[in-house]
Amino acid sequence: MAASTTALTYNSYVTQIATMAVVNTTTNGSLTVFSDTAMQNALPQMLNYAELRIQRDLDLLPLQTTNTTYSLTTGSNTLSLLTSDFVTLQNIVLTASGTPLLPVTKEWLQNVYGIGSTQGPPNYFAPYGGDTAGGNTNQYFIVGPIPDQAYALTLVGTIRMPTLYVTSGTGTNTTVISTYLPDMLIMASMIYVSAYQRNFGRQSDDPAMAQSYESQYQALMKGAMVEEYRKKFEAYAWSSESISPVATSK
Repeated sequence: MAASTTALTYNSYVTQIATMAVVNTTTNGSLTVFSDTAMQNALPQMLNYAELRIQRDLDLLPLQTTNTTYSLTTGSNTLSLLTSDFVTLQNIVLTASGTPLLPVTKEWLQNVYGIGSTQGPPNYFAPYGGDTAGGNTNQYFIVGPIPDQAYALTLVGTIRMPTLYVTSGTGTNTTVISTYLPDMLIMASMIYVSAYQRNFGRQSDDPAMAQSYESQYQALMKGAMVEEYRKKFEAYAWSSESISPVATSK
């Protein structure tokens, strides 16, 4: 990501939203806060809306992480993960051999490598389900063949980023989104503010307010999405290049 973006700190974010929403700010220690108590109380959900929407709309490369704390057990085809560890699981790799397991359907896996089948190094995996046990929320995957020994795993998947919202400190904290996608963060937040200020419908004081911010957000998202594809070599012809209006093939 480019280092020349002007980042939004927590304080500068609140100041910018206050300017655009035409509300006042005050200070709480070193933090800038909205003078309107109700709007300040809505701030965590405002950031939730904006940050979660951006993370869902853009498959951000910085969301990907690796976890090496899990392993398979001899004779068990089930892998249990804490839901808090991953939003989406992308790869399961046998650490020792570096072999990635291939994703398949659970029905195929259960038919081909069911209970009583020959054990061996797993080659396939499938999502199975989830539950809440022992106070934890778990997600389950099954593998096949059934492991013939314990296998250490390297898992790759996406996580949720920390929020920009804080309740104490200097207000100078930043996040990946507020640093590299500050324009999208502001537009998404203002869509939420439009609803807060009841400028969402035809009978509102400014019925075009929400639509205007939404259209700007959509325009920004298209450009950001192309950049994310380029980072992962999923852009034009599976390269990191932008689409050329004259090139036809690689």
